[in-house]
Amino acid sequence: MKLGEGISAVVTGGASGLGAATARRLAASGVKVTLFDMNVEAGEAVAREIGGAFVAVDVTSDDSVTKGFAAARERFGVERILVNCAGIAPVAKTTSRGEPHPMDMFEKVVAVNLVGTFRCIAHSSTAMTALDPVTDDGERGVIVSTASVAAFDGQIGQVAYAASKGGVAAATLPIARDLSKSGVRVMTIAPGLFETPMLLGLPEEVQASLGQQVPFPSRLGKPDEYANLVAAIVDNPMLNGETIRLDGAIRMAPR
Repeated sequence: MKLGEGISAVVTGGASGLGAATARRLAASGVKVTLFDMNVEAGEAVAREIGGAFVAVDVTSDDSVTKGFAAARERFGVERILVNCAGIAPVAKTTSRGEPHPMDMFEKVVAVNLVGTFRCIAHSSTAMTALDPVTDDGERGVIVSTASVAAFDGQIGQVAYAASKGGVAAATLPIARDLSKSGVRVMTIAPGLFETPMLLGLPEEVQASLGQQVPFPSRLGKPDEYANLVAAIVDNPMLNGETIRLDGAIRMAPR
């Protein structure tokens, strides 16, 4: 699918980090973008910057997601692109200091990162599959989700995060197969160490140390590099049902 005018997109977690970079990249190609996020101030600022729209959406709520898509479609029509970037990454060990992992934390991480991602996919694909095709192959839409290298190389304290992102990666192929006859492609990106708000909040020397762990290029990834891969996925019709590691060849150590 070619990016350009007449195409609309929804980006979850679009107020900052990978989501904001993706929204900017799509908008620069003429795509009309609606941002879903819980951070109203930042989300509205990005939307104004790119000439898009913002809706406050909690991806753990079916009602919130339903209303979010309704608002996005009222403004720009049914989306042909969905990019799932909403996610959280708290840290806790399976057991620590005689206490078990807080189960409410584990459940919340899975609810946001895995269930929230699938909720948006299910709602978006239901509308996408009713659209007319836009390519000779019969393509109707493209869905890109965000996993993490933690899905494969989860570190100490990342059990909830790794489990949730592993679920996103594992779901990619069956979702792609479910939607194949309807002309909707499904891909996942598993980023490594990127300049997201979480990492940028660390001291500069810690950021530099983390970047040096990446074989090449030996630095933190830039959100624009994630966004460029999203654009490449949308453009290439043979990319379907796969998770792409975007990580500079890093394989995470236990800690």
